[in-house]
Amino acid sequence: MDRIPILRMGHFLLVTIQIDLYDRLATNLESDLVQMVNKTEAKGVLIDISALSIVDSFMGRILGNIGSMSKIMDAETVVVGMQPAVAITLIELGLELKGVHTALNVERGMELLKEKIGSYDREPEDDEDSTE
Repeated sequence: MDRIPILRMGHFLLVTIQIDLYDRLATNLESDLVQMVNKTEAKGVLIDISALSIVDSFMGRILGNIGSMSKIMDAETVVVGMQPAVAITLIELGLELKGVHTALNVERGMELLKEKIGSYDREPEDDEDSTE
């Protein structure tokens, strides 16, 4: 059975979709991602869809579901690399992708995730002006 690889990078999971998704593969990705968020206690999910030229209403719902489920599990979701035609299609279909943030590319997506979960990566900072 085909699966989309899910890579772990620290507190994040990275998915790069390189092929057009058919329904079963999309639902497998949704299930696999939610299980990985739970298993790894990931705080962020980055999904790169730059290779997709078409996203239908089903795939749009899958992305929205991933965002919603990840949010419930205390993880942020960022979708990157959306082609203009894909964005237009999602708007025309009326899909809002609640719980999903977007960024232009992977680099900006990672920066956005780091901003969203910044407190997980840093140790508490000492206030230089305070004295004990």
